[in-house]
Amino acid sequence: MKKWLKWCAIAVFASMLSACGYNDFQTKDESIKAAWSEVVNQYQRRADLIPNLVNTVKGYASHERETLEAVTRARAAATSFQITPEVLNNPQAFQKFQQVQGELSSALSRLMAVSENYPQLKADTGFRDLQSQLEGTENRITVARQRYIRAVQDYNVLARSFPTNLTARMFNYEVRPSFTVDNEKAISNAPAVNFGK
Repeated sequence: MKKWLKWCAIAVFASMLSACGYNDFQTKDESIKAAWSEVVNQYQRRADLIPNLVNTVKGYASHERETLEAVTRARAAATSFQITPEVLNNPQAFQKFQQVQGELSSALSRLMAVSENYPQLKADTGFRDLQSQLEGTENRITVARQRYIRAVQDYNVLARSFPTNLTARMFNYEVRPSFTVDNEKAISNAPAVNFGK
């Protein structure tokens, strides 16, 4: 009889853990980690393409030194950022990660704009292949970020909803940071359109 009571107590305790959302937190936490790994993987893929891209552009547009150096510096900053598991739990570290990746995106955009001034560079098959790979990688980054944002949203809803918010407090499951728009204030203003007179 005592064994039966012991097993009943274990079953009740297990069902309480399940009902309080503990297992859901574990599942959603793992989903965030998997989605984050894909984000990091795609950013690394982009960083790996940059040296070849810079060298190709340098061959045709060597006097665009400032733009090439900006891309190289931005890549160095992005690849030197320590991506640890704490980044996912630290809003300031997450924001810094987003900032260095945004600076790299901006520098790459300037490099692509400069390439428009060099018809021979645009005609180079190596450059076109690298440009195509970079565009594909940027699309993959967008998809990976969207998956991460969804995973964080699911987790944060669980962490903030009753009664699972009690479990979140008990086990220190904090709300996770997500990607934001770099210039949120600037894009909230409608652009001024002036067609002249």
